[in-house]
Amino acid sequence: MEGAQTLDKRGKTEQNKRKIPRDVEMDIEYLYEIVPQLSTVFRITDKIGEGTFSSVYLGEAQMASGKRERFALKHLIPTSHPVRIAAELQCLTVAGGKENVMGVTYCFRKDHHVVIVMPYVEHQPFVEIVASLSFEEVRQYIYHLLKALKHIHKFGIIHRDIKPTNFLYNRREKKYALVDFGLAQGTPDTQIELLKELMGLCKTSRSVFGERNLNNINSTKNPVDKVEGHLLKPTKTEDVVSRRFVANKRRPLPARASVSIQKPKPTAVKPSLTCSCYLSDRICNICLSRKQQVAPRAGTPGFRAPEVLTKCPDQGTAIDMWSAGVILLSLLSGRYPFFKASDDLMALTQIMTIRGSRETIQAAKKFGKAIVCSRELPPLDLRVLCETLRGIRSCGDHSFPTEFKASHHPAEITQDQTRTAEEEIAQSTSESRQENGWNNVPDHVYDLLDKLLDLNPETRITAAATLHHPLFQDIAD
Repeated sequence: MEGAQTLDKRGKTEQNKRKIPRDVEMDIEYLYEIVPQLSTVFRITDKIGEGTFSSVYLGEAQMASGKRERFALKHLIPTSHPVRIAAELQCLTVAGGKENVMGVTYCFRKDHHVVIVMPYVEHQPFVEIVASLSFEEVRQYIYHLLKALKHIHKFGIIHRDIKPTNFLYNRREKKYALVDFGLAQGTPDTQIELLKELMGLCKTSRSVFGERNLNNINSTKNPVDKVEGHLLKPTKTEDVVSRRFVANKRRPLPARASVSIQKPKPTAVKPSLTCSCYLSDRICNICLSRKQQVAPRAGTPGFRAPEVLTKCPDQGTAIDMWSAGVILLSLLSGRYPFFKASDDLMALTQIMTIRGSRETIQAAKKFGKAIVCSRELPPLDLRVLCETLRGIRSCGDHSFPTEFKASHHPAEITQDQTRTAEEEIAQSTSESRQENGWNNVPDHVYDLLDKLLDLNPETRITAAATLHHPLFQDIAD
Protein backbone atom coordinates (compact mmCIF):
# COMPACT_ATOMS: atom_id res chain seq x y z
CA MET A 1 0.00 0.00 0.00
CA GLU A 2 1.42 3.39 -1.01
CA GLY A 3 0.75 6.70 0.64
CA ALA A 4 -1.78 8.93 -1.07
CA GLN A 5 0.16 11.60 -2.92
CA THR A 6 -2.20 14.58 -2.76
CA LEU A 7 -2.94 14.77 0.98
CA ASP A 8 -2.21 17.81 3.10
CA LYS A 9 -1.38 17.47 6.82
CA ARG A 10 -5.04 16.95 7.72
CA GLY A 11 -5.60 14.42 4.94
CA LYS A 12 -7.81 16.73 2.87
CA THR A 13 -7.82 16.77 -0.94
CA GLU A 14 -9.76 18.50 -3.64
CA GLN A 15 -11.75 15.30 -4.00
CA ASN A 16 -12.76 15.35 -0.36
CA LYS A 17 -15.27 18.15 -0.61
CA ARG A 18 -18.48 16.19 -0.30
CA LYS A 19 -20.75 17.43 2.43
CA ILE A 20 -20.42 15.55 5.73
CA PRO A 21 -21.83 16.53 9.13
CA ARG A 22 -19.68 19.00 11.00
CA ASP A 23 -19.33 16.75 14.05
CA VAL A 24 -18.04 13.91 11.87
CA GLU A 25 -15.65 16.27 10.13
CA MET A 26 -14.30 17.36 13.51
CA ASP A 27 -13.86 13.73 14.59
CA ILE A 28 -11.89 13.01 11.42
CA GLU A 29 -9.67 16.06 11.95
CA TYR A 30 -9.07 14.98 15.54
CA LEU A 31 -8.10 11.49 14.42
CA TYR A 32 -5.53 12.95 12.01
CA GLU A 33 -4.10 15.04 14.85
CA ILE A 34 -3.71 12.24 17.40
CA VAL A 35 -2.43 9.68 14.86
CA PRO A 36 -0.65 11.84 12.24
CA GLN A 37 0.76 8.81 10.37
CA LEU A 38 -2.72 8.20 8.97
CA SER A 39 -2.55 11.30 6.80
CA THR A 40 0.37 9.88 4.81
CA VAL A 41 -1.65 6.83 3.76
CA PHE A 42 -5.40 7.39 4.04
CA ARG A 43 -7.99 9.87 2.96
CA ILE A 44 -10.67 9.41 5.63
CA THR A 45 -14.08 10.14 4.14
CA ASP A 46 -16.67 9.21 6.75
CA LYS A 47 -17.44 7.86 10.20
CA ILE A 48 -19.35 4.60 9.78
CA GLY A 49 -19.66 3.24 13.32
CA GLU A 50 -19.33 4.12 16.97
CA GLY A 51 -19.31 1.99 20.11
CA THR A 52 -18.44 2.21 23.78
CA PHE A 53 -14.73 1.73 23.27
CA SER A 54 -14.14 2.46 19.58
CA SER A 55 -15.13 4.41 16.51
CA VAL A 56 -14.90 3.15 12.94
CA TYR A 57 -14.03 5.32 9.94
CA LEU A 58 -14.03 4.77 6.19
CA GLY A 59 -10.73 5.52 4.51
CA GLU A 60 -9.25 5.28 1.03
CA ALA A 61 -5.67 4.46 0.12
CA GLN A 62 -3.83 4.28 -3.17
CA MET A 63 -2.37 0.86 -3.81
CA ALA A 64 0.90 0.04 -5.58
CA SER A 65 -1.13 -0.88 -8.67
CA GLY A 66 -2.54 2.63 -8.80
CA LYS A 67 -6.00 1.49 -7.75
CA ARG A 68 -7.70 3.20 -4.83
CA GLU A 69 -9.07 0.82 -2.23
CA ARG A 70 -11.36 1.38 0.75
CA PHE A 71 -10.56 0.29 4.31
CA ALA A 72 -12.27 0.34 7.70
CA LEU A 73 -10.21 2.15 10.34
CA LYS A 74 -11.12 1.22 13.91
CA HIS A 75 -9.89 3.77 16.45
CA LEU A 76 -9.70 2.23 19.91
CA ILE A 77 -10.50 4.78 22.60
CA PRO A 78 -7.54 4.74 25.02
CA THR A 79 -9.46 3.50 28.07
CA SER A 80 -9.10 -0.21 27.36
CA HIS A 81 -6.39 -2.22 29.08
CA PRO A 82 -3.31 -2.63 26.80
CA VAL A 83 -3.60 -6.41 27.03
CA ARG A 84 -7.23 -6.20 25.91
CA ILE A 85 -6.21 -4.20 22.83
CA ALA A 86 -3.34 -6.57 22.04
CA ALA A 87 -5.61 -9.60 22.50
CA GLU A 88 -8.12 -8.20 19.98
CA LEU A 89 -5.30 -7.73 17.48
CA GLN A 90 -4.03 -11.24 18.06
CA CYS A 91 -7.50 -12.70 17.49
CA LEU A 92 -7.67 -10.88 14.15
CA THR A 93 -4.20 -11.92 13.04
CA VAL A 94 -4.38 -15.56 14.14
CA ALA A 95 -7.99 -16.44 13.28
CA GLY A 96 -8.94 -13.65 10.88
CA GLY A 97 -8.81 -13.43 7.12
CA LYS A 98 -10.60 -16.72 6.46
CA GLU A 99 -13.87 -18.59 7.08
CA ASN A 100 -15.96 -15.37 7.18
CA VAL A 101 -13.82 -13.87 9.96
CA MET A 102 -12.46 -10.36 9.49
CA GLY A 103 -8.70 -10.04 9.18
CA VAL A 104 -6.35 -7.15 9.87
CA THR A 105 -4.33 -5.27 7.23
CA TYR A 106 -2.24 -2.92 9.34
CA CYS A 107 -2.10 -1.20 12.70
CA PHE A 108 -1.09 2.35 13.66
CA ARG A 109 -0.17 3.48 17.15
CA LYS A 110 0.64 6.91 18.59
CA ASP A 111 1.00 7.15 22.36
CA HIS A 112 -2.16 5.58 23.81
CA HIS A 113 -4.12 5.69 20.56
CA VAL A 114 -4.40 2.60 18.37
CA VAL A 115 -6.00 2.37 14.92
CA ILE A 116 -6.64 -1.07 13.41
CA VAL A 117 -6.93 -1.11 9.63
CA MET A 118 -9.19 -3.79 8.13
CA PRO A 119 -10.71 -4.53 4.71
CA TYR A 120 -13.94 -2.63 4.20
CA VAL A 121 -17.05 -4.76 3.69
CA GLU A 122 -19.92 -2.82 2.19
CA HIS A 123 -23.13 -3.93 3.83
CA GLN A 124 -26.72 -2.98 4.58
CA PRO A 125 -27.97 -2.45 8.13
CA PHE A 126 -29.61 -5.65 9.36
CA VAL A 127 -32.72 -3.84 10.53
CA GLU A 128 -33.41 -2.70 6.95
CA ILE A 129 -33.34 -6.16 5.40
CA VAL A 130 -34.41 -8.61 8.11
CA ALA A 131 -38.06 -8.67 7.02
CA SER A 132 -37.33 -8.83 3.27
CA LEU A 133 -34.86 -11.72 3.12
CA SER A 134 -35.96 -14.89 1.38
CA PHE A 135 -35.78 -18.14 3.31
CA GLU A 136 -32.80 -19.25 1.23
CA GLU A 137 -30.97 -16.02 2.11
CA VAL A 138 -31.74 -16.67 5.78
CA ARG A 139 -30.42 -20.22 5.48
CA GLN A 140 -27.20 -19.01 3.83
CA TYR A 141 -26.78 -16.19 6.35
CA ILE A 142 -27.04 -18.39 9.42
CA TYR A 143 -24.84 -21.06 7.81
CA HIS A 144 -22.01 -18.60 7.21
CA LEU A 145 -22.36 -17.17 10.72
CA LEU A 146 -22.09 -20.68 12.20
CA LYS A 147 -19.13 -21.36 9.93
CA ALA A 148 -17.34 -18.31 11.35
CA LEU A 149 -18.16 -19.41 14.90
CA LYS A 150 -16.80 -22.90 14.28
CA HIS A 151 -13.56 -21.31 13.06
CA ILE A 152 -12.97 -19.01 16.05
CA HIS A 153 -14.10 -21.64 18.57
CA LYS A 154 -11.46 -23.96 17.10
CA PHE A 155 -8.87 -21.46 18.36
CA GLY A 156 -10.52 -21.29 21.78
CA ILE A 157 -11.96 -17.82 21.20
CA ILE A 158 -15.27 -16.84 22.80
CA HIS A 159 -16.49 -13.81 20.86
CA ARG A 160 -18.99 -12.75 23.59
CA ASP A 161 -20.77 -10.15 21.44
CA ILE A 162 -22.42 -12.03 18.59
CA LYS A 163 -25.14 -9.86 17.03
CA PRO A 164 -26.13 -8.76 13.52
CA THR A 165 -24.10 -5.53 13.64
CA ASN A 166 -20.98 -7.63 14.29
CA PHE A 167 -21.65 -9.97 11.37
CA LEU A 168 -21.47 -7.86 8.24
CA TYR A 169 -23.53 -9.05 5.28
CA ASN A 170 -23.19 -7.88 1.70
CA ARG A 171 -26.45 -9.09 0.24
CA ARG A 172 -25.57 -8.34 -3.37
CA GLU A 173 -22.16 -10.02 -3.40
CA LYS A 174 -23.02 -12.71 -0.81
CA LYS A 175 -20.10 -11.79 1.42
CA TYR A 176 -19.97 -12.18 5.20
CA ALA A 177 -17.56 -11.00 7.88
CA LEU A 178 -17.50 -11.52 11.66
CA VAL A 179 -15.99 -8.43 13.28
CA ASP A 180 -15.24 -6.79 16.64
CA PHE A 181 -13.24 -9.00 18.99
CA GLY A 182 -12.99 -6.25 21.59
CA LEU A 183 -14.84 -8.31 24.21
CA ALA A 184 -13.38 -11.69 23.29
CA GLN A 185 -12.26 -14.12 25.97
CA GLY A 186 -10.47 -17.42 25.82
CA THR A 187 -11.46 -20.95 26.73
CA PRO A 188 -9.17 -22.80 29.17
CA ASP A 189 -7.35 -24.35 26.19
CA THR A 190 -7.29 -21.26 23.96
CA GLN A 191 -4.55 -20.96 21.35
CA ILE A 192 -4.50 -17.16 21.66
CA GLU A 193 -1.70 -16.44 24.12
CA LEU A 194 -2.87 -12.97 25.03
CA LEU A 195 -6.32 -14.28 25.89
CA LYS A 196 -4.62 -16.53 28.42
CA GLU A 197 -2.91 -13.48 29.91
CA LEU A 198 -6.24 -11.66 29.88
CA MET A 199 -7.81 -14.50 31.87
CA GLY A 200 -5.10 -14.05 34.51
CA LEU A 201 -5.77 -10.32 34.72
CA CYS A 202 -9.49 -10.98 35.09
CA LYS A 203 -8.80 -13.06 38.19
CA THR A 204 -6.35 -10.65 39.83
CA SER A 205 -7.76 -7.26 38.83
CA ARG A 206 -11.52 -7.20 39.17
CA SER A 207 -11.46 -3.39 39.19
CA VAL A 208 -10.50 -3.49 35.53
CA PHE A 209 -12.46 -6.45 34.21
CA GLY A 210 -14.85 -7.46 36.99
CA GLU A 211 -18.12 -6.21 38.35
CA ARG A 212 -19.81 -5.55 41.65
CA ASN A 213 -22.65 -7.48 43.20
CA LEU A 214 -26.11 -6.67 41.88
CA ASN A 215 -27.25 -6.16 45.47
CA ASN A 216 -24.60 -3.58 46.33
CA ILE A 217 -26.77 -0.53 46.81
CA ASN A 218 -23.87 1.75 47.82
CA SER A 219 -22.71 2.11 44.23
CA THR A 220 -23.06 5.63 42.82
CA LYS A 221 -21.34 5.28 39.46
CA ASN A 222 -23.33 5.29 36.26
CA PRO A 223 -23.69 1.84 34.72
CA VAL A 224 -22.54 0.81 31.27
CA ASP A 225 -24.71 -2.21 30.52
CA LYS A 226 -22.81 -3.38 27.49
CA VAL A 227 -19.55 -4.64 28.94
CA GLU A 228 -18.03 -6.17 32.00
CA GLY A 229 -15.81 -3.94 34.08
CA HIS A 230 -18.57 -1.52 35.05
CA LEU A 231 -21.03 -1.50 37.89
CA LEU A 232 -24.49 -2.81 37.33
CA LYS A 233 -27.01 -0.28 38.56
CA PRO A 234 -29.45 -1.75 41.10
CA THR A 235 -33.03 -2.06 39.98
CA LYS A 236 -35.10 0.97 40.93
CA THR A 237 -37.62 0.55 43.70
CA GLU A 238 -40.81 -0.59 42.07
CA ASP A 239 -43.41 -3.31 42.21
CA VAL A 240 -41.89 -6.03 40.07
CA VAL A 241 -45.24 -7.77 39.67
CA SER A 242 -46.70 -4.76 37.89
CA ARG A 243 -44.12 -4.87 35.10
CA ARG A 244 -45.29 -6.34 31.81
CA PHE A 245 -43.41 -7.85 28.90
CA VAL A 246 -44.60 -7.23 25.35
CA ALA A 247 -42.60 -8.90 22.57
CA ASN A 248 -44.02 -6.63 19.87
CA LYS A 249 -46.68 -4.04 19.34
CA ARG A 250 -48.93 -6.26 17.30
CA ARG A 251 -49.10 -9.32 19.47
CA PRO A 252 -48.78 -8.85 23.23
CA LEU A 253 -47.35 -11.82 25.11
CA PRO A 254 -48.29 -12.92 28.64
CA ALA A 255 -47.70 -10.56 31.53
CA ARG A 256 -44.28 -10.63 33.07
CA ALA A 257 -43.77 -12.82 36.05
CA SER A 258 -41.55 -11.80 38.91
CA VAL A 259 -38.16 -13.49 38.82
CA SER A 260 -35.34 -13.61 41.35
CA ILE A 261 -31.98 -15.32 41.22
CA GLN A 262 -30.69 -16.89 44.40
CA LYS A 263 -27.60 -18.70 45.60
CA PRO A 264 -27.41 -22.34 44.51
CA LYS A 265 -28.87 -24.80 47.01
CA PRO A 266 -28.24 -28.51 47.20
CA THR A 267 -31.96 -29.26 47.50
CA ALA A 268 -35.04 -28.06 45.70
CA VAL A 269 -36.05 -24.48 46.37
CA LYS A 270 -38.95 -24.20 48.82
CA PRO A 271 -40.92 -21.09 49.78
CA SER A 272 -39.44 -21.25 53.28
CA LEU A 273 -35.92 -20.97 51.86
CA THR A 274 -36.54 -17.89 49.75
CA CYS A 275 -35.28 -14.48 50.78
CA SER A 276 -37.56 -12.10 52.67
CA CYS A 277 -37.52 -9.48 49.88
CA TYR A 278 -39.15 -11.81 47.36
CA LEU A 279 -42.08 -9.94 45.70
CA SER A 280 -41.31 -6.82 47.74
CA ASP A 281 -39.93 -3.44 46.70
CA ARG A 282 -36.71 -3.53 48.72
CA ILE A 283 -33.62 -5.67 49.15
CA CYS A 284 -33.51 -7.65 52.37
CA ASN A 285 -30.55 -8.25 54.69
CA ILE A 286 -30.32 -11.87 53.56
CA CYS A 287 -29.58 -10.78 50.00
CA LEU A 288 -27.26 -7.98 51.12
CA SER A 289 -25.22 -10.41 53.24
CA ARG A 290 -24.57 -12.84 50.40
CA LYS A 291 -21.09 -13.29 49.04
CA GLN A 292 -20.25 -11.30 45.96
CA GLN A 293 -21.14 -13.07 42.70
CA VAL A 294 -18.49 -12.40 40.09
CA ALA A 295 -18.94 -13.60 36.53
CA PRO A 296 -18.45 -12.11 33.06
CA ARG A 297 -21.42 -10.21 31.68
CA ALA A 298 -19.83 -8.82 28.52
CA GLY A 299 -22.17 -8.68 25.57
CA THR A 300 -25.18 -6.81 24.26
CA PRO A 301 -28.58 -6.85 26.02
CA GLY A 302 -31.00 -9.06 24.15
CA PHE A 303 -28.32 -11.51 23.04
CA ARG A 304 -27.01 -12.71 26.42
CA ALA A 305 -27.42 -16.39 27.21
CA PRO A 306 -29.23 -17.58 30.38
CA GLU A 307 -25.92 -18.56 32.02
CA VAL A 308 -24.67 -15.00 31.47
CA LEU A 309 -27.85 -13.42 32.83
CA THR A 310 -27.67 -15.58 35.96
CA LYS A 311 -23.94 -14.82 36.42
CA CYS A 312 -22.75 -18.38 36.06
CA PRO A 313 -18.93 -18.34 36.48
CA ASP A 314 -18.32 -21.16 33.98
CA GLN A 315 -19.04 -19.65 30.57
CA GLY A 316 -17.79 -21.05 27.29
CA THR A 317 -18.35 -20.94 23.55
CA ALA A 318 -21.99 -21.95 24.14
CA ILE A 319 -22.83 -18.31 24.86
CA ASP A 320 -22.00 -17.46 21.24
CA MET A 321 -24.30 -20.24 20.08
CA TRP A 322 -27.20 -18.81 22.10
CA SER A 323 -26.64 -15.41 20.48
CA ALA A 324 -26.66 -17.07 17.05
CA GLY A 325 -30.00 -18.63 18.02
CA VAL A 326 -31.43 -15.21 18.88
CA ILE A 327 -30.32 -13.94 15.46
CA LEU A 328 -32.03 -16.91 13.77
CA LEU A 329 -35.15 -16.18 15.82
CA SER A 330 -35.17 -12.64 14.41
CA LEU A 331 -34.62 -13.91 10.87
CA LEU A 332 -37.48 -16.41 11.07
CA SER A 333 -39.92 -14.03 12.76
CA GLY A 334 -38.89 -10.93 10.83
CA ARG A 335 -38.64 -9.02 14.13
CA TYR A 336 -35.47 -7.20 15.18
CA PRO A 337 -34.47 -6.78 17.91
CA PHE A 338 -36.45 -9.72 19.20
CA PHE A 339 -35.53 -9.32 22.88
CA LYS A 340 -35.26 -5.86 24.36
CA ALA A 341 -34.93 -5.67 28.14
CA SER A 342 -34.00 -2.94 30.59
CA ASP A 343 -32.16 -5.30 32.96
CA ASP A 344 -31.03 -8.90 33.31
CA LEU A 345 -34.11 -10.06 35.22
CA MET A 346 -36.41 -8.64 32.57
CA ALA A 347 -34.26 -10.35 29.93
CA LEU A 348 -34.56 -13.64 31.79
CA THR A 349 -38.34 -13.21 31.98
CA GLN A 350 -38.52 -12.62 28.23
CA ILE A 351 -36.60 -15.85 27.66
CA MET A 352 -39.01 -17.65 30.00
CA THR A 353 -41.93 -16.29 28.00
CA ILE A 354 -40.59 -18.05 24.91
CA ARG A 355 -38.93 -21.14 26.38
CA GLY A 356 -41.06 -21.68 29.48
CA SER A 357 -40.47 -20.85 33.15
CA ARG A 358 -40.28 -24.46 34.40
CA GLU A 359 -37.76 -25.34 31.67
CA THR A 360 -35.63 -22.27 32.50
CA ILE A 361 -35.65 -23.06 36.22
CA GLN A 362 -34.66 -26.68 35.61
CA ALA A 363 -31.84 -25.67 33.26
CA ALA A 364 -30.51 -23.11 35.75
CA LYS A 365 -30.28 -25.80 38.44
CA LYS A 366 -27.97 -27.79 36.18
CA PHE A 367 -25.43 -24.96 36.11
CA GLY A 368 -25.78 -24.16 39.80
CA LYS A 369 -28.34 -21.37 39.89
CA ALA A 370 -31.71 -21.24 41.63
CA ILE A 371 -34.45 -19.15 40.02
CA VAL A 372 -37.82 -18.42 41.61
CA CYS A 373 -40.71 -17.33 39.39
CA SER A 374 -44.03 -16.02 40.71
CA ARG A 375 -46.10 -17.71 37.99
CA GLU A 376 -45.74 -20.50 35.48
CA LEU A 377 -45.14 -19.55 31.86
CA PRO A 378 -45.62 -22.37 29.33
CA PRO A 379 -43.12 -22.75 26.47
CA LEU A 380 -44.22 -21.52 23.05
CA ASP A 381 -44.09 -23.51 19.83
CA LEU A 382 -41.26 -21.88 17.88
CA ARG A 383 -42.82 -22.44 14.46
CA VAL A 384 -46.20 -21.04 15.53
CA LEU A 385 -44.48 -18.07 17.18
CA CYS A 386 -42.34 -17.18 14.15
CA GLU A 387 -45.08 -17.75 11.58
CA THR A 388 -47.52 -15.64 13.57
CA LEU A 389 -45.09 -12.76 13.94
CA ARG A 390 -44.13 -12.94 10.26
CA GLY A 391 -47.82 -12.96 9.30
CA ILE A 392 -47.82 -16.40 7.71
CA ARG A 393 -50.13 -17.82 10.38
CA SER A 394 -53.24 -15.92 11.43
CA CYS A 395 -53.67 -15.14 15.10
CA GLY A 396 -57.37 -14.47 14.59
CA ASP A 397 -60.18 -15.64 12.36
CA HIS A 398 -58.82 -13.96 9.21
CA SER A 399 -55.59 -14.20 7.27
CA PHE A 400 -55.59 -10.58 6.07
CA PRO A 401 -54.39 -7.55 8.06
CA THR A 402 -56.97 -6.15 10.47
CA GLU A 403 -55.64 -2.65 9.74
CA PHE A 404 -57.15 -2.93 6.26
CA LYS A 405 -60.70 -3.23 7.60
CA ALA A 406 -60.20 -0.38 10.05
CA SER A 407 -59.01 1.96 7.30
CA HIS A 408 -62.34 1.86 5.42
CA HIS A 409 -65.59 3.34 6.64
CA PRO A 410 -68.54 0.94 6.24
CA ALA A 411 -70.56 3.55 4.37
CA GLU A 412 -67.84 4.04 1.77
CA ILE A 413 -67.31 0.44 0.71
CA THR A 414 -69.64 -2.44 0.07
CA GLN A 415 -69.32 -5.93 1.52
CA ASP A 416 -68.52 -7.36 -1.91
CA GLN A 417 -65.80 -4.78 -2.47
CA THR A 418 -64.33 -5.57 0.95
CA ARG A 419 -64.29 -9.31 0.22
CA THR A 420 -62.67 -8.71 -3.20
CA ALA A 421 -59.99 -6.46 -1.76
CA GLU A 422 -59.28 -8.93 1.04
CA GLU A 423 -58.90 -11.76 -1.45
CA GLU A 424 -56.52 -9.69 -3.59
CA ILE A 425 -54.35 -8.86 -0.57
CA ALA A 426 -54.30 -12.48 0.58
CA GLN A 427 -53.37 -13.68 -2.92
CA SER A 428 -50.63 -11.04 -3.31
CA THR A 429 -49.18 -11.85 0.11
CA SER A 430 -49.31 -15.59 -0.60
CA GLU A 431 -47.52 -15.14 -3.94
CA SER A 432 -44.82 -13.04 -2.29
CA ARG A 433 -44.28 -15.66 0.44
CA GLN A 434 -44.18 -18.46 -2.10
CA GLU A 435 -41.61 -16.58 -4.18
CA ASN A 436 -39.43 -16.01 -1.10
CA GLY A 437 -39.79 -19.58 0.12
CA TRP A 438 -41.66 -18.75 3.35
CA ASN A 439 -44.64 -20.96 2.50
CA ASN A 440 -42.50 -24.11 2.62
CA VAL A 441 -40.12 -23.63 5.52
CA PRO A 442 -38.77 -27.04 6.55
CA ASP A 443 -39.02 -28.37 10.10
CA HIS A 444 -35.23 -28.65 10.11
CA VAL A 445 -34.79 -24.90 10.68
CA TYR A 446 -36.98 -24.95 13.79
CA ASP A 447 -35.13 -28.01 15.04
CA LEU A 448 -31.87 -26.08 14.69
CA LEU A 449 -33.41 -23.03 16.39
CA ASP A 450 -34.51 -25.23 19.30
CA LYS A 451 -30.99 -26.64 19.66
CA LEU A 452 -29.37 -23.19 19.53
CA LEU A 453 -31.79 -21.86 22.15
CA ASP A 454 -31.16 -24.80 24.46
CA LEU A 455 -31.36 -23.32 27.97
CA ASN A 456 -28.61 -25.65 29.21
CA PRO A 457 -25.14 -24.66 27.86
CA GLU A 458 -23.87 -28.20 28.44
CA THR A 459 -26.29 -29.67 25.89
CA ARG A 460 -26.55 -26.65 23.56
CA ILE A 461 -25.43 -27.53 20.05
CA THR A 462 -21.85 -26.62 19.07
CA ALA A 463 -20.87 -24.67 15.97
CA ALA A 464 -19.10 -27.68 14.50
CA ALA A 465 -22.21 -29.83 14.97
CA THR A 466 -24.53 -27.26 13.39
CA LEU A 467 -22.71 -27.45 10.06
CA HIS A 468 -23.69 -31.14 9.85
CA HIS A 469 -27.33 -30.35 10.60
CA PRO A 470 -29.85 -31.56 7.97
CA LEU A 471 -30.75 -27.94 7.24
CA PHE A 472 -27.36 -27.47 5.56
CA GLN A 473 -26.90 -30.88 3.98
CA ASP A 474 -26.86 -29.52 0.40
CA ILE A 475 -24.52 -26.56 1.11
CA ALA A 476 -20.99 -27.25 -0.05
CA ASP A 477 -18.07 -25.89 1.96
